[in-house]
Amino acid sequence: MRCPYCQNADSKVIDTNHDTHGGIRRRRECLSCGQRFSSYERPILSTPLIIKQDGTREEFDREKLARGIRISCVKRPVSAADIERLIGGVEAELQKMGKAEVSSRIIGDMVINGLKHLDQIAYIRYAIVYLRLDDLHALRTEIDHLLEG
Repeated sequence: MRCPYCQNADSKVIDTNHDTHGGIRRRRECLSCGQRFSSYERPILSTPLIIKQDGTREEFDREKLARGIRISCVKRPVSAADIERLIGGVEAELQKMGKAEVSSRIIGDMVINGLKHLDQIAYIRYAIVYLRLDDLHALRTEIDHLLEG
């Protein structure tokens, strides 16, 4: 692992933590400049192809998923760690399925369920696009469902 400060390749591991998704966070110290930094390792597991609504297929893109979730959480009290946990959970579930192809609807359902528990406003923002709530009546109905549950 190269030091992000001096680019030296020699560092020592100070601390190692494992997360629930099989990733490893290591705290390191550069042997050249003495700066400390963190590295994160996660296993590379295959994710299925995503079947879009129009029938086209594309590779699962973690960053694309993250952008959509972050947009719905803008100016909300949702931590970056919570967003990362949601993204990691969705990716882990897709990998556990062991399928070669998965409908984009399944991913959307996972995200919308995660956002419902994370932040209700972020959930509504995501739902407007995902559930195609194109009028105020449909939006009102969805808000009423949230308030009932």
